[in-house]
Amino acid sequence: MEDRWNAFMAPELTVSPIENGKLNGLSFAVKDVFAVKGHTNAAGNPDWLDTHMQAQQHAASVELMLKAGAQLKGATHTDELMYSLNGENIHYGTPKNPHSIDCIPGGSSSGSAVAVAAGCVDVALGTDTGGSVRIPSSYCGVFGFRPSHGVISMEGVIPLAPQFDTIGWMARDIKHLCNVGSVLLQDGNEYEADFETVYIANDAWKIVEDDTKITLQDHLSCLKTNHAEIKRKNIAEESLETWSNAFRLLQAREIWKTHGDWIEKVKPAFGPDIAERFEWAATIREDQEWEVANQLRVKVQQHLRELLGETGCIVMPTTPGPAPAIGRSLNEVEMTRTHTMQLSCIAGLSGLPQLTIPFINQKGKTIGLSIIAGYNQDLRLLEWAKQRFVQSYH
Repeated sequence: MEDRWNAFMAPELTVSPIENGKLNGLSFAVKDVFAVKGHTNAAGNPDWLDTHMQAQQHAASVELMLKAGAQLKGATHTDELMYSLNGENIHYGTPKNPHSIDCIPGGSSSGSAVAVAAGCVDVALGTDTGGSVRIPSSYCGVFGFRPSHGVISMEGVIPLAPQFDTIGWMARDIKHLCNVGSVLLQDGNEYEADFETVYIANDAWKIVEDDTKITLQDHLSCLKTNHAEIKRKNIAEESLETWSNAFRLLQAREIWKTHGDWIEKVKPAFGPDIAERFEWAATIREDQEWEVANQLRVKVQQHLRELLGETGCIVMPTTPGPAPAIGRSLNEVEMTRTHTMQLSCIAGLSGLPQLTIPFINQKGKTIGLSIIAGYNQDLRLLEWAKQRFVQSYH
């Protein structure tokens, strides 16, 4: 397969469908952290590639896709060990954002978002811990979905922070996104495709750039239904900054527990921003500060799951703005990451499903509008979106 967008780590990797099913005729790519029999994952880092073996079997999610009739076409690039939201990789290069060639694609599921946006495949699988499916989907102008935590098996997928890791997916066509959802969620039930209460997250909207806010608020009419009550409120009882700080601390501790031994043994070469993040993660202990953050996580889960129940949803921007330019300073990268995680931490801490819907702002840049639903209301959310949207802007 031609890879003029640098989306693929292994463009030659192909696997034919195992059976016929709901995904007949669709092609899909996987982030290079999913096990594919006979393939060795790099997870965005050549030292990882050199110290790991070929997979003996497909990841559980890959197997489900193949059994549903989809054809695997390639493994896509990722940020190093998935610990970035940028999509820039010092070793393998940065996948080219098809909509904004001078801007980052977002990460860490960068190649998956680019492969879908560029039309190389119909859908792509990624992983989402702190925003790694939602953010590149928004930057590249495609639909992206992070499911409820724990509802899809992570078997055969390289972890980052298991307490927060999920499998996510992207598509240009909302119908494809929904069909993949029904396959991976393994739920054939029908759900009411409506929400009774729609919460406009005031605190989330305050974070975003003016162009993004104006464009997305112009599209809020698509949320109106005959019976929905629309309420405006702050989602975080503390602040989104407090929530984000707690998430980053808990995530970092999980990451070091997951990969610290390998890093200390192998001493891999990381890009400067990734290295700095791992160095910080190594200092985190399960002390009083960690315990306060963990208690907040439990509180946030209870608060949002009670608030939304089965028929409530939260509406907010996916990111503060469109994709930032390539080649920013480390300080600029971290500032963007900080603001972005104040939005992405909501689903991350609570374990709730989030859908990002692509729009184009007044300057022609792709941005995303997000809907967060109650726990295990994944298919309700997907069906709701399918009734309102057709395809992305590519």
